[in-house]
Amino acid sequence: MNPDAPISRRTPEKSPAKQPKQAQPSSFANKALKFFGWLLALLVAAAIAGAAVVAVGLAMAYPNLPDVSELADYRPKLPMRVYSSEGALLGEFGEERRNLTPINEIPKVMVDAVLAIEDTRFFEHSGVDYKGMARALLANLGREKAQGASTITMQVARNVYLSSEKTYTRKIYEILLTLKLEHALSKNQILEIYMNQIYLGNRAYGFSAASETYFGKPLKDVTVAEAAMLAGLPKAPSAYNPISNPKRARIRQLYIIDRMEENRFITPAQASQAREEPLKIRSSYADNRVHAEYVAEMARQLIFAQYGSEAYTRGLNVYTTLIASDQETAYDALRKGIMDYEKRQHYRGPEKFISLPAAGQERDEAIDEVLAQHPDNGNILSAVVLEASARKVVVIRADGDPISISGDGLKPVQSGLSDKAPPNTKLRPGAVVRIMETAKKTWELTQLPEVEGAFVSLDPRSGAIKALVGGFDFDKNKFNHVTQAWRQPGSSFKPFIYSAALEKGFSPTTVINDAPLSFPGSAGQQPWEPKNSDGRFDGPMTMRQALARSKNLVTIRVMQSVGPKKAQEWVTKFGFDADKQPPYLPMALGAGSVTPMQMVAGYSVFANGGHRVNPYLIAKITDHRGNVLSEFTPPSVEDLPRAIDARNAFIMDSLLQDVARYGTAAKAQAQLKRPDIYGKTGTTNDSVDAWFAGFQPTNAAVVWMGYDNPRSLGAREYGGGLSLPIWINYMQHALKGVPVAQMTPPSGLVNQGGDWYYEEYARSAPNLGLDSPASTAGTMVPPPNAEERNKILDLFRN
Repeated sequence: MNPDAPISRRTPEKSPAKQPKQAQPSSFANKALKFFGWLLALLVAAAIAGAAVVAVGLAMAYPNLPDVSELADYRPKLPMRVYSSEGALLGEFGEERRNLTPINEIPKVMVDAVLAIEDTRFFEHSGVDYKGMARALLANLGREKAQGASTITMQVARNVYLSSEKTYTRKIYEILLTLKLEHALSKNQILEIYMNQIYLGNRAYGFSAASETYFGKPLKDVTVAEAAMLAGLPKAPSAYNPISNPKRARIRQLYIIDRMEENRFITPAQASQAREEPLKIRSSYADNRVHAEYVAEMARQLIFAQYGSEAYTRGLNVYTTLIASDQETAYDALRKGIMDYEKRQHYRGPEKFISLPAAGQERDEAIDEVLAQHPDNGNILSAVVLEASARKVVVIRADGDPISISGDGLKPVQSGLSDKAPPNTKLRPGAVVRIMETAKKTWELTQLPEVEGAFVSLDPRSGAIKALVGGFDFDKNKFNHVTQAWRQPGSSFKPFIYSAALEKGFSPTTVINDAPLSFPGSAGQQPWEPKNSDGRFDGPMTMRQALARSKNLVTIRVMQSVGPKKAQEWVTKFGFDADKQPPYLPMALGAGSVTPMQMVAGYSVFANGGHRVNPYLIAKITDHRGNVLSEFTPPSVEDLPRAIDARNAFIMDSLLQDVARYGTAAKAQAQLKRPDIYGKTGTTNDSVDAWFAGFQPTNAAVVWMGYDNPRSLGAREYGGGLSLPIWINYMQHALKGVPVAQMTPPSGLVNQGGDWYYEEYARSAPNLGLDSPASTAGTMVPPPNAEERNKILDLFRN
């Protein structure tokens, strides 16, 4: 106590309340505490040991990871694409449909949509998003909704290097690869790989290919709504496919739009607009493609022969000489010509019959199943008959809407509506039939054709193919009739024989007798007595008149004068194979074999003034970056090899012009209303093959029609009625805006009396058949010997 401190008065304190006695820990509690302490220590030790083991394992595994530096120059498998001369897609070949698109060319809206649903924090984390993992864990416990734990970098590691199996080992490698990728590549490089590599259904890899596949438009043009739909595909391409699962795809699209709005990638107004935007989904990848399947296949074969299997993986772009609009016109014209012919044929009956269940889901499923087995063929649609009577037929399509057909729409199948129709042709409920929409927007019943056709056109000045249709439908028949069908050309071959005659001294005014000829048979065979197609013999006429009217007897006499062997040698100048043109008289009437491609090349010689052209299809090949790998520049016309004298070509042009003016092809100039049209019809024995071959100086084209197993097209079917209308329909488009061409007579010709002659033959042109059936300018040609006679008869029997 401090003695100096003042003394104060102290107030007595109250006694504190009595505290309860605290309980002492029991021995059980002490033991529990010690147990948990030891357990915690063991867990910590185990964690440290486990971490050490994992660290050692990672240290050992890391060096064995694949080298990811190659991704710095990302080169995925890219398909070969075939284009028209203007860049319209004609075909695509390769397991993976992909358009390699640099990250700076991918629109921001597409990137935002992907980040919103796949990896919002992509530019913030280092490859592994621990926050995302925590959210995924909570989602698995059912506490909240999250978009998953795999980052975009992890998905790249998995898609490029790892399998899809779900094991802890693979997950460890995935994380290690993710860290390695983040170390080796920039965020933009990783994102670029992801946007091009990810599989999005329908053989589409990457968002650029997916945009073309599902919307038929380039990625740069996608809207918010479309980007959200595409961004929903990586999670499950089949489940969220807008073609096969539109409802599920729509639900996911709306969720992604919400995510984009939540993350402020789009404004509320943009989100609202995107939710309301109707999407136009393509039902097929080929919907907007030019119909050039035969051309694409030709290009594929040519490129494969040069590059082997690499053709399908290195992203080659093959640019053909085709003109897209010409190709579409040719495709439509050939199909129309074939279907017009088909309408005149007897109805062969439905393609199949099914038992129709009562109306309801079971019936709908039965209809869907059978129509899937009978897909549409272009504009020739499949349908199932619901009702059938002589006056009305009701059919149903896969969309479930019934279509009523009556009146003229029943004419093509009238025999199938008769009470006397046999069971296999009788139209009745459950019959699978074909329908077409008419020009008047009504419907008619029809059938898939059995007849085939071919069309090819090229620039006769260079050989560049402008349009090529190898058959009615590539999916139905992949045989390319332009290049593979060897058929008899009939009268369309006559101009080449007349060309040979000009070199022998004939002229357009040479008079030749259109009178009967008879070649006696031997060993009991019937004699060969060739006839004109009209059955008439009109006596003496000029060579010009004879070609215009396609007189067979005149042509035989010309052939006799030229000599079969000389004629065989002459036609090879136009590109025809000698072994396909036997040196006998029927060759003059087109009894040999040619392809439509050979015919268009042969007529090009007349069109370009006498030069031989080689048809070509491939103009340029580039790699996926646009670097030119090869390019073909055709020589000028003057540098092409000369096949025949320019004088010969000019006179033949004047003869072929008259064929198109007043002869068997008079409809050509009448409908096209221009004088620079040249050509020749062709019909073989029994109308087995029907042709038209012709040209304008900038465009030569050939049309063929016939059955693959040769048989008659019909007693009244000719090249002028079958093939010529197809040719005219094409030329009406192809020559639109093309100036009328004037043929300039070359030197060495003289004009006398309004017609043209070689100078050296102007006054000595021979006349044939006026004194004797086999006389030629005073020289007798011996009749064919027994061997030749037999071969002639064999040709006409085949």
